[in-house]
Amino acid sequence: MDILSFKPGHDGHIALLSDGNLKFSIEEEKDSGPRYGEISQKLYLKALQHLEKAPDVIAANGWFTDAFSSGYFGESEEKTITEKIHLAGREFEFFSSTHERSHILCSYGLSPFPQGQACYALVWEGLLGAFYKIDEKLRITKLGVPLEKPGLKYQLLYAIADKSLPHGAQMRMEDAGKLMALVSYGKSGPPNQSEADLINHIFAKQDFAYTANKAEFSQNPFCNVGIESPIFKQVARKFSDALFERFLHFAQENLNENLPLLISGGCGLNCDWNSNWKKSGLFSDVFVPPCTNDSGAAIGTAIDAQRHYTGSAKVEWNAYAGEPFVEDNADMSGIIITDLDLRELARFLQQGNVIAWVQGRYEIGPRALGNRSIIAMPFSSDIHQRLNAIKEREGFRPIAPICIEEDIDKYFENHGPSPHMLYFQRVLTPNLPAITHVDGSARLQSVNAQQNPEAYALLRAFKELTGYGVLCNTSLNFKGRGFINRMSDLVAYCKNRDLDGFVVGKKFYRIERKIG
Repeated sequence: MDILSFKPGHDGHIALLSDGNLKFSIEEEKDSGPRYGEISQKLYLKALQHLEKAPDVIAANGWFTDAFSSGYFGESEEKTITEKIHLAGREFEFFSSTHERSHILCSYGLSPFPQGQACYALVWEGLLGAFYKIDEKLRITKLGVPLEKPGLKYQLLYAIADKSLPHGAQMRMEDAGKLMALVSYGKSGPPNQSEADLINHIFAKQDFAYTANKAEFSQNPFCNVGIESPIFKQVARKFSDALFERFLHFAQENLNENLPLLISGGCGLNCDWNSNWKKSGLFSDVFVPPCTNDSGAAIGTAIDAQRHYTGSAKVEWNAYAGEPFVEDNADMSGIIITDLDLRELARFLQQGNVIAWVQGRYEIGPRALGNRSIIAMPFSSDIHQRLNAIKEREGFRPIAPICIEEDIDKYFENHGPSPHMLYFQRVLTPNLPAITHVDGSARLQSVNAQQNPEAYALLRAFKELTGYGVLCNTSLNFKGRGFINRMSDLVAYCKNRDLDGFVVGKKFYRIERKIG
């Protein structure tokens, strides 16, 4: 059975399940589209081009404004819609389930736990903040809502302090990631009175949408204080701790069966919180998919449709289910092209050069996992500064490491493999300053030979030369855009952002620099 599934709204994407296999999940923001972009006509046409035959089922993720779908809220199977539709002279099955269910079914269907294993699920994102239990028969029961709109409240904190954001402006989705970085600069501990007042005010607030109502906080000492001010970094830490503690306390009181925990929603990209769930001791295991935010919603709806029509809610998948790289015409002047020699490339990186690394199909979800990456050696803090300058990012943003799986213990506090860059690890050596955040942590991606053989081979070559199977790994994208996915964009980016070269497949492209 082939199920073609669409996700409207931000993080728009289209996914295909075929006989229990994730064939593709292509995203509007990828191929240098706008970050968090909605599905365009171009993406619909791309999806049709990737189909080998007409699907059996067309599925739609529930959303706010679409009367044709199941809507946003609701965990019950009763909220699903099934009917027959006629397109292009033939009949199709149409299926829709709510956005809330899509998060739950995405994390369930992609998880390593067998069908029939009861699980807890946590969905926390802009609007949803709830725990659920999925029983042996796939029945979903909502256990409670520790805090409504946790993601929006997290974003609002950043907006209040940001001098550059005027009152009433649209809150920016990327600010959540920036706040995660700033939190690490603060110290945990009981909030003082002004910190507690702000935290409680935001937690209690219900009547805001996606705009920054800063007038309400105009008399607050944190309003427009500046995101890099010491007092804001402190309240950011206290706010993050308080938000997690709200959910942890609920789990301690109500989730006592030692079941696995499935995490989904945009808050599932917070590596600090994910690590804390693992350390909590409440769950037999924890699983977070790489597309835990809305970039997995179409996959979740397709899994729900598969469950409805076949009884199976499990799929075969890997994180590299995006589109192949497009080798279109590009200006190759000033570029030396050679066959890829990993030992030569390892030496090039050891010398402090920065490259773009492109292999296979792009990753699902927002994290670069070794197929659309910017790569550099990890031994200098100057590399950290250079990478943030290349990315046009704030200097406080961390750079993630990519590490061969068998060497995690050597360099990091090991809580198991981390193939999707979704947990924090403590760095155990001072020799990796480019990937060590201010609090001594790193957002590690681990790689083995089966998961990503090309990235693994590069890391092995770098280890043979330097003794370290670790490199810097950050996403390959223009500012405000998704992953680069065509040669013309790649060449322009590398030349304009002063990279030293790039790799596509088995070819190494070295950029000649003019002297003087």
